[in-house]
Amino acid sequence: MKASYVPRAESNKRGFLIDMDGVIYRGSEIIQGAKEFIEKLQEKKIPFLFLTNNSQRTRRDVAMKLIRMGFRIGEQHIFTCAMATARFLKSQKKNGTAYVIGEGGLLNALHQNGYSVVDSAPDYVVVGEGRSFNMEMMEHAVNMVARGAKLISTNPDPSCPTRNGIRPGCGAIVSMLERATGIPAFSVGKPSPVMMRAARKELGLTSAETTMIGDTLETDIVGGVQMGYKTVLVLSGGTSEDDLKHSAVLPGKVVKNIGSLIDNL
Repeated sequence: MKASYVPRAESNKRGFLIDMDGVIYRGSEIIQGAKEFIEKLQEKKIPFLFLTNNSQRTRRDVAMKLIRMGFRIGEQHIFTCAMATARFLKSQKKNGTAYVIGEGGLLNALHQNGYSVVDSAPDYVVVGEGRSFNMEMMEHAVNMVARGAKLISTNPDPSCPTRNGIRPGCGAIVSMLERATGIPAFSVGKPSPVMMRAARKELGLTSAETTMIGDTLETDIVGGVQMGYKTVLVLSGGTSEDDLKHSAVLPGKVVKNIGSLIDNL
């Protein structure tokens, strides 16, 4: 006698990975509905993480910025590309060494994952955002990579928004090293599956239970689609409806801003 097929019940569990700049705030201004959306997630006990491709600040510093803007969150709600990079390096080589072009958030994450920051013969050259790099540092990095150090980029973003416009981002900085050495960097931040998967695991979710909300097609949406997540594009940041006409990868849903999602919760 054949056993009858019993369809597997769908899980009601769900959670969100949420980009920050252009989704939650723009400059120093909170985007309409952002605070209410986060409060609704907390009320319904729906897990979420804020994802950022900025490696400059520590997890605690990023959380404090949101707290001062009026969000009732903790540092456990923050996941940065610096954290993803440091955890990835630890999985590749425990207690390794790194020459770092970057700032406090990246240095802190590496130290917390057992890495030592050195000025010569490193296992890795790790590049993040920063305003303090100079050509002497770049020259050191080029020679280290030429001697066998592996080149790691915290994210591929070519520029970073500022209150005065834009400035060169990690992607622009690391491209100098790539061109000089002829060796491509391995990038860990969004849209890399390394960061997207690590963030999902931080929430204890499956791919089907995860929704990525972002304002950038090339990182947030591409990263979510590649991982099999549900994706929501908000038009409150760097992407317009016209941009969708030229994109080979489309989000599952497009909304004006994150506040537009409140009723769907």
